Amino acid sequence: MADHGERETGLSGELTEGGHRLSARVYYADTDFSGVVYHARYLEFLERGRSDYLRLCGVHHTELADGAHGEKIVWVVRRMEIDFRSSARMDDVLTIETRTAEISGARIVMAQRIRRGGDLLIEARVEAAIIGANGRPRRFPKDWIGRFLPARD
Repeated sequence: MADHGERETGLSGELTEGGHRLSARVYYADTDFSGVVYHARYLEFLERGRSDYLRLCGVHHTELADGAHGEKIVWVVRRMEIDFRSSARMDDVLTIETRTAEISGARIVMAQRIRRGGDLLIEARVEAAIIGANGRPRRFPKDWIGRFLPARD
């Protein structure tokens, strides 16, 4: 699978012992009229974290949509829980942390955090699934499980 230049540029963050870490700056477009990050923008930061985590694990959205694995498959978010603890502001540098909490059947649960330095701003739990072109759930490929679940002692 192609890495699309992510490893050379660092744009996709980095894999960590427990998952993935990505840095992002808060821009004017991310904020509301008061200079605080608009609540819906956190969903976009979380999505970037999950997408880049998948990418660095060798799972590319474009390849899935093109049917590179035998059929066209896509990711869908089934459920999301978010705790908003504190606000980010324009020009803050955020760290989006993503790790796999569990995998079963056709779904994966990812635990995510957004931090500014040592301050925890957002904590989220996201349940996603993969579906085929027919819109029906597809089992999580066995060869992906080792990519997303860190070795347990």
